[in-house]
Amino acid sequence: MAALRRQVLHGHRAWARTWARTWAPAWARLAAQPRGAPSPTAASSGGGRGASPPVQTLEDAQEPGCGVRAPPCPLEKQSGPAAPGPGAPGEVAGALLDMGFSDEHVRGLLSVWPGAQPRQLLDVVSELILLGVNPEPLCAALRSSPHLLALPAAHVKRRSSYLRRLGLGEGKLKTLLLCCPEVFTMHQRDIDSIVGVLKDKCLFTGQQVTRILHRCPYVLREDPGDLEYKFQYAYFRMGVKHADVVRTDFLQYSITKIKQRHVFLERLGRYQTPDKKGQTQIPNPLLKDILRVSEAEFLARTAHSSAEEFEVFKKLFAREEEEESERQMPDKQSLSLDEEDEEEEEEVEDEDEEEWQ
Repeated sequence: MAALRRQVLHGHRAWARTWARTWAPAWARLAAQPRGAPSPTAASSGGGRGASPPVQTLEDAQEPGCGVRAPPCPLEKQSGPAAPGPGAPGEVAGALLDMGFSDEHVRGLLSVWPGAQPRQLLDVVSELILLGVNPEPLCAALRSSPHLLALPAAHVKRRSSYLRRLGLGEGKLKTLLLCCPEVFTMHQRDIDSIVGVLKDKCLFTGQQVTRILHRCPYVLREDPGDLEYKFQYAYFRMGVKHADVVRTDFLQYSITKIKQRHVFLERLGRYQTPDKKGQTQIPNPLLKDILRVSEAEFLARTAHSSAEEFEVFKKLFAREEEEESERQMPDKQSLSLDEEDEEEEEEVEDEDEEEWQ
């Protein structure tokens, strides 16, 4: 553990020195340059890189949770957003080049949201880079969700801090950002609901929740009730334990696909729900052989059945599910009517008590 800690600290210090050689000079040049003046980088090489400024270190800039803290951006001292003067595109391009973006990446970013303020664009990009997202996947995410550049920098910082507390820093945000970029635009209560279901309802540990969000980011788009039902189906109906749910990325699959393949195997006599001791009379196939394979491979290797038989089963099973939901609806309606009758009775009793008094 001590050796691992020394390696992590050594990596953070190396990252800080790299950051100091690239970002800090870019911010310093932007702060010292008058508004609207052409960028020294752009002027010296026509949009390419200029001479390297003196190296600065961030040995003493520590931040709990991520190891280093960026020096405060000089532009943040301004009272309002900077006006995009004639030299603004050159300034932004120079700063992005110093962050490690290629010329192609810079042109793509500047075309994603032409009306974005330079300071706002740099702030959003900087926060995402600090979370460990590399330039190429970051450009892809911003191209698919350009509205991220319209977010206030303060909102991006707060959401970034929240994601760090969930353990989604140090590069893990790459998958989340590419698959579910709306994690930055969602309401905080919606994310809290999903995390609350995973922790409080499904009883996953904090590390397991981090891995689920990292490997199955689509769960953030699900309804909390549907997500809880999917876990309950895996745990009680299929006998899948917490560790296996996390290890096999079970929650990324739709409940329709899960139920179709599971019930099909069950009716073929190739899957059994484990008893209280976790035992079955036949060996159940592995989850990866049920869900992680194509339909053709599932039928050939796991179910040992034909595509025609599976298609007929899916139609019949869909009809069964529909009839089951219709049978449950009258029960729910009668239950709501009983609740209304109880409320009316309580109101009558309250009125009788008032008259008696």
